Amino acid sequence: MNFLQNTGFALIGQNPLCLVMILVSCVLLYLAIVKRFEPLLLLPIAFGMLLTNLPGAGMYHAEYFANGVIDWAALGTGHGGLIDYLYLGVKLGIYPCLIFVGVGAMTDFGPLIANPKSLLLGAAAQVGIFLTFIGANLLGFTGPQSASIGIIGGADGPTAIYTTAALAPELLGPIAVAAYSYMALVPVIQPPIMKLLTSKEERRIKMKQLRPVSKTEKILFPIIVTIFVSLMLPSAAPLVGCLMLGNLMRESGAVDRLSKTVQNELMNIVTIFLGISVGATATAANFLNLQTLEILVMGVCAFALGTAGGVLLAKLMNVFAKEKVNPLIGSAGVSAVPMAARVSQVVGQKEDPSNFLLMHAMGPNVAGVIGSAVAAGVLLSLFG
Repeated sequence: MNFLQNTGFALIGQNPLCLVMILVSCVLLYLAIVKRFEPLLLLPIAFGMLLTNLPGAGMYHAEYFANGVIDWAALGTGHGGLIDYLYLGVKLGIYPCLIFVGVGAMTDFGPLIANPKSLLLGAAAQVGIFLTFIGANLLGFTGPQSASIGIIGGADGPTAIYTTAALAPELLGPIAVAAYSYMALVPVIQPPIMKLLTSKEERRIKMKQLRPVSKTEKILFPIIVTIFVSLMLPSAAPLVGCLMLGNLMRESGAVDRLSKTVQNELMNIVTIFLGISVGATATAANFLNLQTLEILVMGVCAFALGTAGGVLLAKLMNVFAKEKVNPLIGSAGVSAVPMAARVSQVVGQKEDPSNFLLMHAMGPNVAGVIGSAVAAGVLLSLFG
């Protein structure tokens, strides 16, 4: 009888909503495996959600991290579950920064250096973050919660997780699911907005080929950006610094072995730990409520506003610029690299198959990575 009373089947009666969460996790696994919605992170997130909602497994204890404070006493006496210890990497901001090292090593900032104006398009796309922050605040969310919801508009999963873990850890599960789901839906969400805000003539604008960028420029860029951004906004230094460290490893040519390691082995290991840990925060109490639905709706609004912001600034630039900019590349200012740039290319080629926008769109796209990290730094400095 003691054995039967301690099985998960018997414990389901104490929290029947766990069955709903197990079903939700299975749906997310289906989307990751069959529909390929950001599978590298959605699959471990979904499985982490499954593990944390198994009755009696005791793998994650939300009470050990309540009110943003880590219960080191409970963890130190060995009462924590496996995911409790893995979650420390999220709570302490380690995993997102390590992923940014890998992202930096995989990113070519050449298109941005060749066309510095694209930095403005990347910045304009962050407008979705701040407009959604205002909207969430008006709906009754606290300042830190509103900041965490708004950062979804940057379309940068690690940045969203880093910001939310610091400001509103109770929302980490729904925000992570929303951020990575919308990143996967870039080809669905962006094209209607791009077409709505541009004319056929604007979508057919051809841009000049980008100038070659020297190796010296590529080496100096991450060093200069790290110094400037960190002095201007110290709270953004962890994300921007790690991003630029990875890029310097790539461009210097002096540490090829380290560059390949952070792009592959380190990136893969940290992605597994990050996904499982974030998914584990999606318990029934945190996920099955009206607040989660509001986050999902505001997340897609943030993403749409960011897309619109980049397109509209490109149109504004054309009013004053001698060399016209195709407004479609402005939509790539969100941080979904390189998917958003590819969407700009696809939409542009539907109007004119001879128009090649991919490299031009990569400028705003990689600028968006920097922009979302800076936006996160602004929000952390205000509410951290």
